[in-house]
Amino acid sequence: MIRVGVNGYGTIGKRVADAVAAQPDMELVGVTKTKPNYEAESAIRRGYDLYAAIADRAEEFDDAGVPIAGTLSDLLESVDVAVDCTPSGIGARNRSVYAAHDTPAIFQGGEDADVADASFNARTSFEAARGADTLRVVSCNTTGLARLLAPLEAAYGVEKARVTLVRRGGDPSETGRGPINDVVPDPTTVPSHHGPDVNTVLPGVDVDTAALKAPVTAMHTHSVNVTLRETPTTETVRELLDAEPRIFTIPEAAGIDGAGKLKEYAMDCGRPRGDLWENCVWEESINVSGRDLYLFENVHQEADVVPENVDAIRALTTDLSATESVERTNEALGVGLESLLASDEGDARDPITADD
Repeated sequence: MIRVGVNGYGTIGKRVADAVAAQPDMELVGVTKTKPNYEAESAIRRGYDLYAAIADRAEEFDDAGVPIAGTLSDLLESVDVAVDCTPSGIGARNRSVYAAHDTPAIFQGGEDADVADASFNARTSFEAARGADTLRVVSCNTTGLARLLAPLEAAYGVEKARVTLVRRGGDPSETGRGPINDVVPDPTTVPSHHGPDVNTVLPGVDVDTAALKAPVTAMHTHSVNVTLRETPTTETVRELLDAEPRIFTIPEAAGIDGAGKLKEYAMDCGRPRGDLWENCVWEESINVSGRDLYLFENVHQEADVVPENVDAIRALTTDLSATESVERTNEALGVGLESLLASDEGDARDPITADD
């Protein structure tokens, strides 16, 4: 069993913790919080051992009646690998802490690429983890783009990818973020940083990105144009993407016209928190004109990196292949939506039961 500690139990951390707990070859030793808030209570209710991320605040947990098993240092002494799910910038400061405990660590995409030995995406750069002590799971947008571009590159070759990202202003719980009533370039420089970040896990693919931020919280939307080196048909591209387990091609008959219905569909399918671990590509948007491919996809920023974190754990600590790890992760979580409207067979995968 791989003993795992999750440092930071917020938007990503709680989802990673649940995903780790669901893996038959992993043990979630514990999670950390900086203060005894509602998320700390949630961890206790789920039966997870809670640790104080900041040792000097341990008494705050006792005073609030929230039991803790120790501090971050205690947790790091008990695990094979730590997954850092702290806010952007904090992970880089924690790097020396993990090194002092000789604990391999996984960071999130909010950190700069140089925070770790290698950047990670299960579809494109699993083998880069061999021999590494630290990995950085790339951001939600980069994860989504890598998943999309990798099969296109393998099947047809990518001459040039151009992507416009309409990014959510903040997560549902982030009441202090914006914009409130505007759509703003973010960043205002073009191309944006997302293209170079894709190249940290998918080198050699020419991709330019531009990004906007909108007053929504549910998901990111990508408008994609890829010039391919070969000339496939629209149908063969649809079949190619439909065969990817971490891409959900939304059938036109589903009547799903945006992020709101996508999230509702996920909840109706029994997904915990309405999470969508897959890229969600509108089937009718997939169109090939000559060598140019066009499509729209949505990426759930709270969830799509979660299976990648699980695979990163195995990449750091085992000799499993990418295929074996991805299959284990997908099976345990129920990754791979298959609409009944697109197939007579239905969804053969059993998702985690929604319990919150």
